[in-house]
Amino acid sequence: MFLALRELRFARARFGLMGAVIVLIAILMVLLSGLAQGLTKDGVSGLQNLPVSSFAFEKDIQKDSAFTRSVVEVDDAEAWAEQPGVKDAAPFGLALVNGANQKGTQIDLALIGVEQDSFVAPEAAQGDGLVDAHSVVLSADAEEQGIEIGDVITLEQSDIELTVSGFLDGQNTFGHVDMGYVELPTWQAAAAGVSLDADLPQGRDNQVSAIAVQYDDEPTADQLAAGDEKVGTSSLTLKESYGASPGYTAETSTLMLIQVFLYAICALVAGAFFTVLTIHRKDEIAVMRAMGASTGYLLRDGLGQALILLLVSVGLGVLIGVGAGAGLQTTAMPFALQVGPIALASVLLIVLGLVGAAIAIVRITRVDPLTALGASR
Repeated sequence: MFLALRELRFARARFGLMGAVIVLIAILMVLLSGLAQGLTKDGVSGLQNLPVSSFAFEKDIQKDSAFTRSVVEVDDAEAWAEQPGVKDAAPFGLALVNGANQKGTQIDLALIGVEQDSFVAPEAAQGDGLVDAHSVVLSADAEEQGIEIGDVITLEQSDIELTVSGFLDGQNTFGHVDMGYVELPTWQAAAAGVSLDADLPQGRDNQVSAIAVQYDDEPTADQLAAGDEKVGTSSLTLKESYGASPGYTAETSTLMLIQVFLYAICALVAGAFFTVLTIHRKDEIAVMRAMGASTGYLLRDGLGQALILLLVSVGLGVLIGVGAGAGLQTTAMPFALQVGPIALASVLLIVLGLVGAAIAIVRITRVDPLTALGASR
């Protein structure tokens, strides 16, 4: 490492320029990671918080909009509860509605209909849970929009009036709108666009969006397939059901593609820099080999130099990115800093950058000491 450290010390401007590029890439990586986590949380945090193993939707339903298109029978919950390995099953309704409170504050809701004594019924962190057919429990984020406990929210189309009886703990959103839990008959009336006093259209009193299923352990594909064949539904695991949130797949796949390109750029930048550096050091390397330095020593020295540069640059970039991200978390932008994804992305940047540098440094093995020494005379 003597040559590597000496060169890093005396060629500060050259390595500083290279390090600055990697710092900028690391900052962009942190911001993209935070944006990806924020969009995921804003899109499906309500589903992530549910104690559900899988959802059973209408047979052969389009998966990217299953929650809003699927229609299954409430009685299917009993059939699913009898399947091997199933701990519990409950009807689950979901519909996107608009409403406003008595002060005129408008709110968009992912209205969730559940049976009050089922395992998917909400547990309020503030106020009470579901107390009657006119009560609604909202995500805590709704409070930041000016909604308070005791407010009366009137839903458009159905004119159903719901009294806010409590707030859930933390963010619970679906498709970037807050979740609101109501009793199943209330949800069926809102989904049908009629008031609570009116009769539901024929058959609608036995319909919901899906059956929420809770297994004793993580369900296997064979277990879900066997249940679907028995009940006549199409199941998605909880994680697979995230794709049924509006825009979730398009958003996450776009950001994932950008991140993949960012990792490739880091590897190419590191490889290009060390290729040029190795060409400039050709005569120096030839002298070292003529003096007896082994190829292995020179390779280890070059890789060590690349590793030091990547560690320092990525570390500095992550610190700056986290500082900038902490400021973005206080804005309305969906942004969430999480240690795991940032640590994984940092390791990938360092590893791929090191791979790019290693491909360039392999040129050292092709340096002929006699030819190089002769050319320098």
